[in-house]
Amino acid sequence: MQRIAESELIINSRGAVYHLDTRPEEIASTIITVGDPDRVAMVSRYFDRIEHQNQHREFITHTGWLGNRRISVVSTGIGTDNIDIVLNELDALVNIDFNTRTIKPALQSLDIIRVGTSGSLQKDIPVDAFVASTHGLGIDNLLNFYRLEQNDEDNQLVQAFITQTQLNSRIAAPYIAGAGSGLLKHFVDGFHHGITVTCPGFYGPQGRVLRLGLTNPGLVDNLTAFSFGQHRISNFEMETAAIYGLGKLLGHQCLSLSAIVANRVDQEFSKDGGKTVDNLIRRTLEILSAR
Repeated sequence: MQRIAESELIINSRGAVYHLDTRPEEIASTIITVGDPDRVAMVSRYFDRIEHQNQHREFITHTGWLGNRRISVVSTGIGTDNIDIVLNELDALVNIDFNTRTIKPALQSLDIIRVGTSGSLQKDIPVDAFVASTHGLGIDNLLNFYRLEQNDEDNQLVQAFITQTQLNSRIAAPYIAGAGSGLLKHFVDGFHHGITVTCPGFYGPQGRVLRLGLTNPGLVDNLTAFSFGQHRISNFEMETAAIYGLGKLLGHQCLSLSAIVANRVDQEFSKDGGKTVDNLIRRTLEILSAR
């Protein structure tokens, strides 16, 4: 087995992977990711006990127990560039032997659930609702650096997306990946389902205009109107497609759950987004603890 060089996998002086500053024994097989570092404590306060806590930069990890289930909560920060770090390092923690720097012969699959906020792109998905993403469709380009293979239906959906949204190659080379079916089936009651588009920014890439003009001013309307068979776009945010794409390549079950804090069609914003996020956290933990 080929040894992974020190420059490629950075392990610090306490035997922890560099960015997360976490050792293999400090991470659970069920992991909740949150963008906001402050949201880690919002999740772990519902644990029966916390056995490990650490922080390095924007990456905070709490690992503990909820009933008989061991769960880790990890903050990622915003954007797919951070997801690239977090997903690769979570995988390294369970599938690379840090002593020999070689890939383990028996690979472990993690359950990774994103709990975040998002903007709705459909009138019938109101603020304060929940979305469980069936697919992540990326216009951020991260997965184009990896060998992501898509089936014929995926390729047809992406081509229809490019045609209907008028996105050209100068802006993005879209990709798509699906949710982990083993997780998605548990998040049905009380959740809207649909494709989540992952954008490389919050303002222009999500069609917001402050002082700058846009190259695709009709983006929001085109995303709302998109259809392919039974598929439509439910919402957009900044991490889901990267989680789904990397999770698929690495063999992990991934699911993205969003608290809708804005409806871009009605131009409404939640009056109490914090409460909506807390409701989603509690519902997620309730479902996970019952599995």
